[in-house]
Order: sequence, then C-alpha cells, then structure tokens
Amino acid sequence: MVISARDHERVTEAVGRLGGPRRAAGLAVDLADPTAANRLVDRAVDAFGALDGALISVGGPMHGSTVQISDDQWRNAFDTVFLGTLRLARTVAERLSPGGAIAFVLSSSVRTPVPGLGLSNGLRPGLAAVAKEMADEYGPRGIRVVSLLPYRIDTERNQELWAATGDPQRARERAVAAIPLGRLGEPAEFGRVAAFLLSPAASYLTGMSVPIDGGALRTL
Repeated sequence: MVISARDHERVTEAVGRLGGPRRAAGLAVDLADPTAANRLVDRAVDAFGALDGALISVGGPMHGSTVQISDDQWRNAFDTVFLGTLRLARTVAERLSPGGAIAFVLSSSVRTPVPGLGLSNGLRPGLAAVAKEMADEYGPRGIRVVSLLPYRIDTERNQELWAATGDPQRARERAVAAIPLGRLGEPAEFGRVAAFLLSPAASYLTGMSVPIDGGALRTL
C-alpha cells in the first residue's frame, strides 16, 4: 500500500501504523502538482512491483457559500479537488492490469447540496460524472471505476465544519438527527466499504456511486 498526503509527517506516521516499509510506503505530494500522479504511481511500482488499484481522496475544500468564494479560491479548489483527482485516476488507469479498480472518495453533495460547502457542491458532482464515464471507457480493459459518497463520518473534517457554525454541539446533534441509524458513521465502516469495492469480491460492480450515509440521503 502507498499512502500519500501533502504533510510529510502525517504520511510517515500512517506508514508506521500500517506496519512500516514491508507493508506500506509513503510519498508526500500535492495533487495540484502536475508531476504528482506519475510520482505516486512510480512509487507504488518501485515499492511493490505492481499497481492493483487506487482510493483517491482529497481534503475537503474550504467552508463557504458559492457567493462568498472568490475566483482564486474556485481555481485553487478546481486544480486540487477536480483536476488533481482526474489526473491521478487517468495515470493509475493506464498502469492497471485487468481486474484493477479505482475508487473516487467524493461526498453526499453529489446527490444533494450540503449547506455552506459551495466548493464541494460545485466540484464533486462533476467528478462523479467523470468516474461514470471512466467506467465506460476503461470497462473493456477489465478496469472498474466507482465513487464513494460519505455522509457524516466521525472525522476531524466534520468536527471542523460543526465548529464553523459557532455551536458545534448543536450542529452535531442536528446531523445525527437526520440519520435514520441514529449515529455518525465510523471511519472503519467507511474503510470496509472502500476495501470491498476495490477488491475482487466486487468484480462485477463498476460505474456506481455508493452512499455511506446511514440512510440519510433522501435520493433513491
């Protein structure tokens, strides 16, 4: 497994938690850098001899409504969230063998806008469409492409969003109240879904967007 993030210290820590160099490798890159995709793929092949798949997730874009966000902020988010993700997915797909898989980590904003997350609401649905089209394009090669749509997983990111409301406890309670299962999702629950979709056990699943939401989304 190759772990990547922009923060070198966090990458090093994650590699250690996964068992060190025998089981994991790390590389600190920024997906807005046009060279990042090739560097990541090369790192995987150099460390483990092959590339089987990729789980592509970028940090959530800044909080703010569509009318508050400046042109420069839109451009910066597009370079990282949209173009960086697309560039990495294309690069990975070109190096995958039949049976390989790519999973985009997106957001429930693909299905319905999330208040206060204008950048996510604008960019994530486009990436879901890209993933669907890539599933069509790479399917004949035996390569699968799927999207994951997490909603209210108990992460630092959601804690930051609740803090931005000025009343984080109330914001958390309202989020939980909207979830039929009555609780936030655990990161490990998200991880199990991602691992399944990337594994041979999901070999006939492609082109789909999978909500991981405790039943919260009202779309079918």
